[in-house]
Amino acid sequence: MSAQLDRVPRFRPMREADLDRIARIEREIYSHPWTRGNFADSIEAGYGCRVMECGGELIGYGVLMLGVQEAHLLNLSVAAPWQGKGYGRALLMHFIDLARRSEADHLFLEVRPSNGAARRLYADVGFREVSVRRGYYPASPGREDAILMGYAL
Repeated sequence: MSAQLDRVPRFRPMREADLDRIARIEREIYSHPWTRGNFADSIEAGYGCRVMECGGELIGYGVLMLGVQEAHLLNLSVAAPWQGKGYGRALLMHFIDLARRSEADHLFLEVRPSNGAARRLYADVGFREVSVRRGYYPASPGREDAILMGYAL
């Protein structure tokens, strides 16, 4: 397989067998990661849980909760060595498409004010700030606010 094809992301449903790798990525990239159990519960609840692979390697994943006419992106993550290369945008666009196909009118997500790269990505794609959720995220020390962002589908 060519090196170029190895860099083309492919998406598929998240499986139980993926959870150890996902939990490892979470611990590597977040100070307060989701647990393996959080992802297992999301699969069990029927959320839109997807992974992104390149060259057979799981490099990103996300969790989408669908409701009546809206969707909420609960987690969107890319492994550290793959960040800054456009894979986060590809994964985000995959979830936007999934929300559209599920007939949602709006897609929402929360982002830490301190996560400048994610905020720029979301704004560049068309997300707009809706409100602030005070003390939403655990942080060291204390809590960090979340910016609620919305996207009209």
